[in-house]
Amino acid sequence: MKTEVKIKKMRESAIIPEYATSGSAALDLRCAADESIVIPARSRAAIPTGIAVAPEDSSVVSIVCARSGLATKHGIALANGIGVIDSDYRGEIIVSLINNSDVDFTVEPGDRVAQLMFMPVLTANLIECVELDKTERGAGGFGSTGVK
Repeated sequence: MKTEVKIKKMRESAIIPEYATSGSAALDLRCAADESIVIPARSRAAIPTGIAVAPEDSSVVSIVCARSGLATKHGIALANGIGVIDSDYRGEIIVSLINNSDVDFTVEPGDRVAQLMFMPVLTANLIECVELDKTERGAGGFGSTGVK
């Protein structure tokens, strides 16, 4: 399934994202800073991507995801888990990275820092009620279904 998304360079140094392979689900977002950004150990930093996007309609959300290689090799992840970019946001995409390691990490201009994917949105019609339907699981939460 494909959707039209307009993209605008917000900085001259911005690199328009691309899918790495024909089977890629997400585009690579790159650092568009003018100089290196050091993320100190156990700290966060805002990384500019230099781009803004406009999906064709409000039924599409842009999702920013971490890069598995950065997380596995360097302990670098998204500070907010994932980033949700609403369909009506027109500002620059900024990636908030957190350095979970004990050593400083340097992001260079042009480095791949995150991934951007587009997904359909379902909006809910909330219906307030006094009770919810009963299920086998019920209110069993964290770990209630076991580990194996």
